[in-house]
Amino acid sequence: MDYKSLRVYEIGFSLAMDIFEATKRFPKEETYSLTDQIRRSSRSVCVNVAEAYRKRKYPKHFVSKLTDSDAENAETQSWLEFAYACKYLDLDKKTKFIEKSNEVGKLLNFMINNPGRFGVGKD
Repeated sequence: MDYKSLRVYEIGFSLAMDIFEATKRFPKEETYSLTDQIRRSSRSVCVNVAEAYRKRKYPKHFVSKLTDSDAENAETQSWLEFAYACKYLDLDKKTKFIEKSNEVGKLLNFMINNPGRFGVGKD
């Protein structure tokens, strides 16, 4: 199995791309603040999952990278709240993004609590 076939990666990647498309319409004055931050954090969710999967031989590294991914996911949700409050996202879009993010969080939590199911610690 490759990390790209993990459901958490698939949903996280889809969310990051949805956010990328939505942020194309954010005001130019947000380019180096909200736009950059939300794109970075949403992409980091997947990047940390990929790193965790490659480090699955080492249980502590695996869990550490997944908790980093979970933190980036929470950061993404905070930026989504700001984008909604600033009226850059409508309620429907924010709700859909948060729902995807919540699903990512559930999957990350499962992985953190069940590392052996992902080949962690095996040679």
